[in-house]
Amino acid sequence: MKTILLSSVILFISIPPASEAQWVQTNGPGGGRIHCFAVSGTNLFAGTDSRGVYLSTNNGSNWTPAGLTNLGVYAFAVSGTSLFAGTFGGGILLSTNNGSSWTAVNSGLKTLYAYSFAAIGKNLFAGIYGGVFLSTDSGTSWTAVDSGLTTQYVHAFAVIGTSLFAGTDVGLFLSTNYGASWTAVNSGLTNTWVNSFAISGTNLFAGTNGGVFLSTDNGTSWAAVNSGLNFPSVYALTFCDTNLFAGTYGGGIFFSSNKGSSWTAVNSGLTDSQVFALAVSDTNLLAGTDIGGVYRSTNNGNSWAPANSGLTNSEVTALAVCGSNLFAGTMFGGLFRSPDSGNSWSAAGLTSAGVNALAVNDTCIFDAYNGVYLSTNNGTSWTPVDSGLTDLDVISLAVSGTNLLAGTKNGAFSSINNGTGWSASDLTYQAVTAVAFSGGNLVAGVFLGYTGEGRISISANNGTSWAVVDSGVKQVNAFAVSGTSLFAGTWGGVLLSTNNGRSWTAVNSGLRYLPVNALAVSGTNLFAGTYGGVFLSTNNGMSWTAVNSGLTSTIINAFAVDSTYLYAGTDAAGVWRRPLSEMITGVEASVLKVPGRFTLGQNYPNPFNPSTTIRYALPGRAHVTLAVFNTLGQQVATLVNESEEAGNHDVRFDGGGLASGVYFYRLMAGTFVQTKKLLLLH
Repeated sequence: MKTILLSSVILFISIPPASEAQWVQTNGPGGGRIHCFAVSGTNLFAGTDSRGVYLSTNNGSNWTPAGLTNLGVYAFAVSGTSLFAGTFGGGILLSTNNGSSWTAVNSGLKTLYAYSFAAIGKNLFAGIYGGVFLSTDSGTSWTAVDSGLTTQYVHAFAVIGTSLFAGTDVGLFLSTNYGASWTAVNSGLTNTWVNSFAISGTNLFAGTNGGVFLSTDNGTSWAAVNSGLNFPSVYALTFCDTNLFAGTYGGGIFFSSNKGSSWTAVNSGLTDSQVFALAVSDTNLLAGTDIGGVYRSTNNGNSWAPANSGLTNSEVTALAVCGSNLFAGTMFGGLFRSPDSGNSWSAAGLTSAGVNALAVNDTCIFDAYNGVYLSTNNGTSWTPVDSGLTDLDVISLAVSGTNLLAGTKNGAFSSINNGTGWSASDLTYQAVTAVAFSGGNLVAGVFLGYTGEGRISISANNGTSWAVVDSGVKQVNAFAVSGTSLFAGTWGGVLLSTNNGRSWTAVNSGLRYLPVNALAVSGTNLFAGTYGGVFLSTNNGMSWTAVNSGLTSTIINAFAVDSTYLYAGTDAAGVWRRPLSEMITGVEASVLKVPGRFTLGQNYPNPFNPSTTIRYALPGRAHVTLAVFNTLGQQVATLVNESEEAGNHDVRFDGGGLASGVYFYRLMAGTFVQTKKLLLLH
């Protein structure tokens, strides 16, 4: 594989306004991916995919951030007042004050990918990518204990007396001497990918990708106990009183009252069927899901309700303002409504799938959600409006009066009657990622492939026919109209048209981060949402200034504007807001400014084929290691391994020699460590 390194350093001086304003995170919408739980007294902890740890002191009714906000947390261990968190890329971290502060405890570890924990007395075991490690001094130091362990990937542990079981990708292993040696114990285990354990007396249950297995003889033999368990990938197991619950991938939660002899689905109210974690807190049963956050049952699993207040971990894909209400569409988690500028949120229908786009006219809200839905009562109820819409995979949506334009995976459709009927255009078999009305023209951004190529087409006859006006652009993510100016946000920056889309010019001076995912207009001010935060132009895109103070989640997917605030929908931290007046009158000068902290940006484009750019910032000189890993934790590329100066740096990664799939890139600079995902699609 050929790797090309392109490094650039840009130095800036900060001239803060007299009264500096900041972005503020709103109180939702809740949700996101939950990997693990821990219960310590009256404290309930949740580990998230990329936003660290959240704490609840009332059984999940409310949540507050509890540190590690840039890390994925995959496992917890509780020992007295010590809480250990196993992370992806940050190793093992310890908190002795309920998450108020954390300290890395990684001395002796082979890698910084920790997936599981177990404790026997004062012996703490960690399953990392690299095998099993033991600490006898509360994590101060670690020693490998993996003799006989034929894999480096340990998903789960279980303890019965002095017997320690390890669930791995190649089966089950048993140690009776505190990890000094391991023996495979797989007799009767027909699926060897083990995800979870549960224990009841001398009964040991193992959740695998082939269902649940039971051993009554300390692992010597195993028997399948899967009757009624129709979804075999079991990611979580727990007992609540004498009842056994299984969290599955795709089938939700199953319940057994007879030690697994038979199972029954218990999913009433559970709208996310991918369950990664289960826990019992007081008399409450908690489920951590893939995209819907936390669900809680107070009646032994008979019914479930979201318990996400304060858990602002969701990926927001669309925003819109309708009257006094702010609406947020999430990735697979449905639609949410706030009547008070994001201070409180509630579900607004359409709860079981993702919202790709929102559009609002004088009396209607339109939602791109497995087709197009219409609400005329502020989201209280929704009606499908898809007659003639032969492709329900709607990516983008625009409205002008009663005229609608919908972009789908296979072309564009137009409606002249609020969606009552749709007509297909000749823009077929093409993914239309952004649409707009400009003057008398319809404008569409067409996606041509994962290399980032795109083009812009316009129609002057309401979509009957289209003409390509620019075939040399990167993928178009958003359009915005400001007076007679039409702007396009693309993977390559911002484009401007002053003739209703017939010709385009790049306007990117000062726009340091790409791609541009979102655009918003307020008066004569234009905002661009990028992988590096929010930028403002007060001169029709001729120059741009960052307006990111206080914004800790800088991947922006969506914007909405009302008379007071600009709202930003982020990749993994819900909705943020900032007063328009503060940004416009107190623009944060970005001339000669040294970055104030270490940051690692999301690669762009993403997905990519075969190359992509990774950006990071250094507040001072540091030794930098930037590497790429596969999903097994194996390093597949080293992009940087040298000392670098303060500033913003770009690195190009060429994945031409790798298979398609998910990869991870990790930045280590001084004591800073952060990991993000990237997706290669050939």
